Amino acid sequence: MPHGYNKTLLNNGIRIVTKQVPQVRSVAMGVWVNVGARDEKAEEGGVSHFVEHMIFKGTERRTAHQIAKELDAIGGQCNAFTSKENTCYYAKVMDTHVDTMVDLLSDIFLNSVFDPGEVERERQVILQEIKMLEDTPDEHVHVLLARAVWGSHPLGRSILGTPETVTRFDSNTIKEYFSRAYQPERIVIAAAGNLEHVSFVELIARTFEVDRRENNFPERAKPTMDWVATAHPKNLEQVHICLGAKGVHTTDPRRHACALLNVVLGGNMSSRLFQEIRERRGLAYAIFSFASSYSDTGLLGIYVGVEKSNTQEVLQLIAKEMARLKEKPIDDSELKNAKEHLKGGLYLAAESTDNQMSRLAHNEINFGRHVPLQEVVDKIEKVTAEDILSLACEACQDNAVSLALLGPIDEKVSYEDMLTL
Repeated sequence: MPHGYNKTLLNNGIRIVTKQVPQVRSVAMGVWVNVGARDEKAEEGGVSHFVEHMIFKGTERRTAHQIAKELDAIGGQCNAFTSKENTCYYAKVMDTHVDTMVDLLSDIFLNSVFDPGEVERERQVILQEIKMLEDTPDEHVHVLLARAVWGSHPLGRSILGTPETVTRFDSNTIKEYFSRAYQPERIVIAAAGNLEHVSFVELIARTFEVDRRENNFPERAKPTMDWVATAHPKNLEQVHICLGAKGVHTTDPRRHACALLNVVLGGNMSSRLFQEIRERRGLAYAIFSFASSYSDTGLLGIYVGVEKSNTQEVLQLIAKEMARLKEKPIDDSELKNAKEHLKGGLYLAAESTDNQMSRLAHNEINFGRHVPLQEVVDKIEKVTAEDILSLACEACQDNAVSLALLGPIDEKVSYEDMLTL
């Protein structure tokens, strides 16, 4: 058993994983549910995110104000997020307040009342959140890219839903989805910090040992990827560009090579795209690449915001850098620097109990086991320049790149013709 790591399976299927970090005074805890936006039907778009909001709006024992007040009284932090595949409710407190944290998180997770009045108030908040996203073009263009790549598949929809779907939800809709989706076997409770596993499990088991329910939640449908260019005219100062190529899924053996490819392409300030487009030519303030992985698919993406007059030049420069990755292996120095960058990020993140808690949960959900940091580092070290070249040749193919543009677009221009790789 790895040092400090422990795992317990409750009778109902809930998994508890902890990592003892005795040199700190904090404990971070997350209740993770392997359910997210991609698990929704079309008419349910945004309901997972709506549930996340409603969890904090009152239980049978506490009002929303009492929840906030009790957390503030112990100096705690508490929040939640919804992603395409997971929903997480998390908190962080001093080690002397773990029992209060467990009581609060278990109460909001298991006993939320989903009051109709609160649903109506929160609906207005979420509708404003949707408008805020649409008013933030550097974020909205990522949603447009997902729609271009995955079309009508749930991965192609916004996590927030649409005004039409959000307007239709009522208290009963949300309760029904919560009951159907939040099955015990989909739940992982992770904690990291100055805690003792057996005592923590005893606290959890008192409340989370709920009855196992019938699991009739549908299996995830694997998406196909479309390679199209979409232009979305809008009166903005910049053209916001997002490209997507084929990436790797979460457990793909090539995931470490993909992470290094991302670093080399546009993952830091010394990357090829950053240096060529921002530093040498001054064509953009923000440019970066990213790798998004899901349980059965993945996306290697690039974002940049540019002046309208520079759109064509920047697209051609991006295409040139993507094509260059397929021409020959990266040199030893570039590979070494990318590996050190990746390892440094891992080690620095490990100094945070929040990040350690997140790693515990992600590894349990995706791999069903603890993955020691050294194991990840060893696999990063084993990646060769030829591994990265092979992956680049597969990802950066002609007619296999999607494109989304948002801003003052010239609708007469065929932008996809600029992406010959």
